[in-house]
Amino acid sequence: MTRDLTTGSPMRLILGFALPTLFGLLFQQFYNLVDAMIVGKLLGAQALAAVGATGSIHFFVIGFCMGVCTGFAIPVAQRMGAGDHSQMRRFAANAAWLSAAFALVLTVATGLLCRRILGLMRTPADIVPDSYAYIFVLFMGIPAVFLYNLLAGIIRSLGDSRTPVYFLALSSGLNILLDFVLILFCRAGVAGAALATVISQAVSGLACLFYMRKKYPILHMTPEERRPDGRFCRALCAMGIPMGLQYSITAIGSIVLQTSVNTLGSTYVAAVAAGAKLYQLIACPYDAMGAAMATYCGQNVGACKLDRLGRGVRACALLGLIYAAAALAAMLAFAPQCAMLFLDPAEPELFTLVGLTRQYVLTLTAFFFPLALVNIVRFSIQGMGFSTFAILAGVLEMAARTAAGHFFVPILGYSAACFASPAAWICADLFLIPACIACIRRLRRRYPLQADAPDRPQPAPVHAAAGR
Repeated sequence: MTRDLTTGSPMRLILGFALPTLFGLLFQQFYNLVDAMIVGKLLGAQALAAVGATGSIHFFVIGFCMGVCTGFAIPVAQRMGAGDHSQMRRFAANAAWLSAAFALVLTVATGLLCRRILGLMRTPADIVPDSYAYIFVLFMGIPAVFLYNLLAGIIRSLGDSRTPVYFLALSSGLNILLDFVLILFCRAGVAGAALATVISQAVSGLACLFYMRKKYPILHMTPEERRPDGRFCRALCAMGIPMGLQYSITAIGSIVLQTSVNTLGSTYVAAVAAGAKLYQLIACPYDAMGAAMATYCGQNVGACKLDRLGRGVRACALLGLIYAAAALAAMLAFAPQCAMLFLDPAEPELFTLVGLTRQYVLTLTAFFFPLALVNIVRFSIQGMGFSTFAILAGVLEMAARTAAGHFFVPILGYSAACFASPAAWICADLFLIPACIACIRRLRRRYPLQADAPDRPQPAPVHAAAGR
């Protein structure tokens, strides 16, 4: 049930690991797509705008949760690569304790503050009630986000990228069913769409939990291994919190940008909402590549096979370039048809909405290779154990989006909003690529014997597991 990523062709291993992860991400995005399609077609463009207006603040909070869980899984991958199964189980247990604490604090805080945040974001008055109903339910589902993402991250750290996909496939069907039941029959509106997403994600997380207990003997813990330990918690926080902050810091720029888009009116908000949903779907391969590189680099650092790090990054970058060209060609041909997935043909401003959505999606896909490098290089650095660099990259992305939202959207309008994310990706790459080279060189200087003899078994670097 586990996979060793420290031997064999990096291209083959990364592709083999990323493909199942991609299917899992597609199912996860399927939740959001179904919500947007049903909301847009059954409840109208105004309801779709209400959902879209919450996208940046949702990413600010949920992105932090997902980043923390991804960071918690990296020491597990490093201990797996080193063959130290007892410490691997200790890291997994302490990650669970920390995740429970984070989930409790974030659920209470966001539930109390979400209405005030919508006001600060200048959400149009006509969509505030629906926006609040939607985002409040999602925030109450934060424990389900932690449950699934932590367990899926641990399973992937063991080299198994397929199992989480199976449970997401099951829960995606449940999500569709609940969407129709809650919106059509229970008349729950946008809150029903949010509740369907929360319930479905909770089901996939519980399925992962029961399956892990039954099928992964390597994770069966003794009472001593299950006990909270301050040393392991500090190491996990040193890895997980920077990754979570990287997502949240990036989201601050998105919040500023969304605030500026909100001032353009509900039509532009709806277009960005539809375009963002489509973008999230077609960008899933880059998320899968990032997840693959985090596990690949984590296991190889744990095994001290440092010569494989650069080879893996280059192989994955080539995959990213190929997909960038294919995605741009597809959107040039089919962007209007894809936009119609989220829009009601009877909308009075349908032609305008389709044109604005097409402009947004084509602008982003034209810069997909910089996005590929952001995901590949950033997650590679994190897998090596240098998670603090993620925050610096996030600061650059935040600055680019903030500048676009605060200065350029009021002057140039919607076009500036379309170019904000590409500018953020390029700024992050200017930092991440030299940083990745420096991280590999630092590891080689610190462990020269292991780098010179990569096939010789060596103890894992302690600094990487501790997140220093």
